[in-house]
Amino acid sequence: MKKIKRFFKYSLIGIITGLCNGLFGSGGGTIAVPSMEFILDVEEHRAHATAISIILPLTLVSVFFYIKNDFVDWNLTWQVSLGGIVGGYLGARILKSIPSNILRKIFGIFMIVAAIRMVF
Repeated sequence: MKKIKRFFKYSLIGIITGLCNGLFGSGGGTIAVPSMEFILDVEEHRAHATAISIILPLTLVSVFFYIKNDFVDWNLTWQVSLGGIVGGYLGARILKSIPSNILRKIFGIFMIVAAIRMVF
């Protein structure tokens, strides 16, 4: 019974994360990280790193449909991707040096700012 309950939690988090990632083009991490932390009791650094690993296959599935429907601006994609690669490298390198309580606050502030910008 415990395995079934755990499988249900994992699957539900995965479905909601994938749905947000596919629908909004991003946002999987904003679902995956808090879900892993608060529902699955995963340590914050591990939750952030795991979220990135989860989002890669979700993004590959989503991008297939975006390309198929000709939604991708390739010029913009290449330019932003270069900065994203550098930022992703730097973020992954400094993640281990940020204490969990500070990481949680930074992530929370980022989510609040993103929400406010989306509304206004």
